[in-house]
Amino acid sequence: MPVNIGDVFKDFLSGLQVARLYPQWHPEFKKAIDKAYLSLQETFKERNSLILAIVGEELTFQKDIFFDLSKIEKPLILYLKDRGIERIEFFVGMQKEELSRLISLLATPKEQIKQQPQDLLSVLGVKNIIVGKIKVSSSMPLDAEKEKLINYLALYEDSVTKATQSMDDLLEEREVDHFALRLNLVNVMENLAGRHQEFLNLGVMKRYDTRTYYHTLNVSILAMYFSAKMGFAREEVLDIGIAGLFHDIGKIYISRKIIQKPSRLTDEEFAKMKNHVIVGTEILLKYVEAVGFLPVVTCFEHHLKYDMSGYPKLTFAQPPHLASEITCICDVYDALSQRRSYKDDYPPSRIYEVMLKEKGTTFEPELLGKFFRIMGVWPVGAIVSLTDARIAVVREENEDDIFSPKVEVIMPIDKKESIDLRTTRGTNKIEWYLNPFNEGKEYLHLV
Repeated sequence: MPVNIGDVFKDFLSGLQVARLYPQWHPEFKKAIDKAYLSLQETFKERNSLILAIVGEELTFQKDIFFDLSKIEKPLILYLKDRGIERIEFFVGMQKEELSRLISLLATPKEQIKQQPQDLLSVLGVKNIIVGKIKVSSSMPLDAEKEKLINYLALYEDSVTKATQSMDDLLEEREVDHFALRLNLVNVMENLAGRHQEFLNLGVMKRYDTRTYYHTLNVSILAMYFSAKMGFAREEVLDIGIAGLFHDIGKIYISRKIIQKPSRLTDEEFAKMKNHVIVGTEILLKYVEAVGFLPVVTCFEHHLKYDMSGYPKLTFAQPPHLASEITCICDVYDALSQRRSYKDDYPPSRIYEVMLKEKGTTFEPELLGKFFRIMGVWPVGAIVSLTDARIAVVREENEDDIFSPKVEVIMPIDKKESIDLRTTRGTNKIEWYLNPFNEGKEYLHLV
């Protein structure tokens, strides 16, 4: 019976997924490697080599295109492309250890890899696997940065879809796929953290019927980025990400069951709407085995406030958990960043001013300070106007001066340059923020 190449690709990609969640010594890693290796060995009974190729965003083999599999595995396809891998060729003499080393290398965070993947495979003694790009002839090469941003946006939209599915499973009392949930957040953590402003600039929060889902994913992204920058371990960052993702699950439940109700709310329904933290906690308590206990705590506490003046009202003084305080900061920051039917989105400097007023009341003072040292007042990706009337985009924060980031001048085009605004405080600084929905829109293509 001929080998199903699509199944072989699926087993290989499943092995990569597992490797991104578990260390090499873990039984799940060994099991996944065994399965992928056996699948590849079956193909070698029919051919001397097998090429997994990515064309565009589709998995292909010779003239076959695996559209359904490509749709399912889209995050991994983007993950490989971001690492410059569009082609993987396996040869008949491949040993299991070679496959294990390839998958371990592919699962390594990008910033830890200092050489080309093929060079590293050679150093690791892998002789029967070749990786690289697909060579194409074109008189108009793609802009690498634009292609990368398109990939990031595609991954963001895919992550929203998967996050929505996880929340829908909870609300409909279906089983939650713990593995898929954590894998989705691994994709987010490795690829999207730190790009919050870019998503705002490009207006991806356009689906008003699913705005809460976008908000919860944004909070998750911000919380993981913040906690990772503070030095939390990888597993702790993931746990905080899951807590951020589900912190408003009660609000989503209420919006479905109550807010959309055409008739007047009963007293009981109105009380539930005010107490979405209780509703969410009750939902999450049913899924502790799947999502852990931290989301339960965070959902319950994220409106308590640092000085305990928030809700729900407690009969005892119990300071919020650190994860709840992180989520609270990220929740407010994203909410102020978003455009709503009842308010415009606030400029970054205004967000800083509003949140600073709540220092010591809503927010733990030291934690709020750390947040803005990491995020800056003007976040990476923000379009700004300088004192000298040039237009620039923020490229990097300076933690020792949150008002003076490193920027790249994008207009006028003939005066483009990179500037560390710490060195020009007396002569050149950020005057104002250009909203990407209004005055900054004409510069988006230059960002």
